[in-house]
Amino acid sequence: MSYDVASVRGQYVSLGDGWTYLNAHARPQIPETVSAAVSRSFRLAGCVADAESSSGSHSKQQTAGRLEADSLLASARIAVADLCGSSPERVVLGSSLPSLYMSLSQAMRPLLRHNSSVVLSRLDSPELNYPLEGLSAEVRWAQPDLGTGMLPSSQYTELVDGSTRLVSLSAAQSLLGTVAPVAEIVDYSRSRSRAWVLVEASAYAAYRPLAADQWDADIVALDLAALGGPQLGALVFRDSAMFRRLDQIREAPVAPGLAGGVPAMVGHLAGLSETIGTRRTRLQRSMGELDGYLKSLTDELYFLLGGLSSVHILGVSGEAGDGGAGDRVPRLSFAVRGVPAETVHQRLIDNGLVTTILPASQLFSEMGVDEVGGAVTASLAPFNTRYDIEHLTRVVASLA
Repeated sequence: MSYDVASVRGQYVSLGDGWTYLNAHARPQIPETVSAAVSRSFRLAGCVADAESSSGSHSKQQTAGRLEADSLLASARIAVADLCGSSPERVVLGSSLPSLYMSLSQAMRPLLRHNSSVVLSRLDSPELNYPLEGLSAEVRWAQPDLGTGMLPSSQYTELVDGSTRLVSLSAAQSLLGTVAPVAEIVDYSRSRSRAWVLVEASAYAAYRPLAADQWDADIVALDLAALGGPQLGALVFRDSAMFRRLDQIREAPVAPGLAGGVPAMVGHLAGLSETIGTRRTRLQRSMGELDGYLKSLTDELYFLLGGLSSVHILGVSGEAGDGGAGDRVPRLSFAVRGVPAETVHQRLIDNGLVTTILPASQLFSEMGVDEVGGAVTASLAPFNTRYDIEHLTRVVASLA
């Protein structure tokens, strides 16, 4: 079954404004079904839920007078569980991913000893690393390959030992697109310690089928807004028995109206292609087709944009780059030699292309971004087409 991008584009009303959106890494477009679900949920959250009159074995058991808000939160947990291949009792919702990381760091205190260590990754977002740096433990850093932006798994044999209580990393770097060898890192960590492995999977789950048990990670973290959903975060634990080893995780209050958009978001991802079965089955098949479609577009993007002699794609171009051979999701950051990033970004905006300027950071400076005047980040979404890539390449070529 082929991926029908025209049908997918019809599910995003915002695409009718004439802009070409290549900024899924920063502000994904919201499907109409999600925005409609959030609007409806805010209206109904304070209402009393309808109780089923049936008493059959498959009927919902509801407490009389129960508000819709409770049902909305429960449905959101079920939807996140379907997305990850988990169960709803293992899902913790929060108002944002940073707030959940802060709550997790506080709840992990019973696991720490005076000589404990945690292993973090330089590729991860500073706002997610910050709460974990505050743990009463030695912080060790996993370093990326500065030429490719990849995260070598072999270094974890030295970073992880018997004192390690937590290993945290991202499954995919949100601005470079590089995919981490999560399963290998989990294996290394398991063989050398009893540490929990926390995997931030938002950039990965936006493009590929997600099955947490394939990684065998202890906790999977998701920014639901990064998937085109409401501004909420979620932590999905491998086993509900893990909660007994923690202090209670304090959930920041979650607006039920926002939670009402989560099932719609997961349903949208499950419906990107025509397939049948349970929501989990449809998700796996639909995201598999999306992955295949976007991989072909990404190959075209590297070929067309990377073919411009003045363009340097971080991690791909140059002698130290891998030429695009590494595992990546469809996100990249590029520079035009001799042209400041602000100028490149403005030329793209003037031609109807929405991208972002790569933020300043120590990592990107070490990768040589400052030397070329900064870089611009572009990323694909389920609705992008080959025309969008060609349009981007033509505009960038005009600066060469």
